[in-house]
Amino acid sequence: MFAQELDLAPLERVLDEFKGQKGAIIPILQRAQEIYGYLPGEVLAAISKKAGIPISRLYGVATFYAQFRLTRRGRHLIKICDGTACHVRGAAKIVEGIESALNVPPGGSDPDFKYSVEIVYCLGSCGLAPIAVVDDKVYGQTDANNLVAHVKQLE
Repeated sequence: MFAQELDLAPLERVLDEFKGQKGAIIPILQRAQEIYGYLPGEVLAAISKKAGIPISRLYGVATFYAQFRLTRRGRHLIKICDGTACHVRGAAKIVEGIESALNVPPGGSDPDFKYSVEIVYCLGSCGLAPIAVVDDKVYGQTDANNLVAHVKQLE
């Protein structure tokens, strides 16, 4: 698979908007991630060059804050809770079912970037365990079959 060339024009507009503003690294990175879905190296290099920010500083900020992603994510994000209550009530079987049915490893994406799976360790809804969140929609007291059925209806 060949790397897709990125259109940096939208990024240029963001950088022009923040030109000369000190302390704008986080909003610049946030906007860049909104545009591209993650922060590719090419985008970070362009930010560094145009804004005069050392690339090491950009990577430092992007890796420090959990909101930033340096790898591409699927169009649909599946978060499966494996906190104590969810773990005891079968979260591992949900993870296995999703991985098997959608060919998505935990912490990864499928080859077509349709789905990404994240294992999280508490979603704050222990009374609904086991729980998963798909594109901000909560699925409580779920199992692998039900969750796979819901996810497959997305597209």
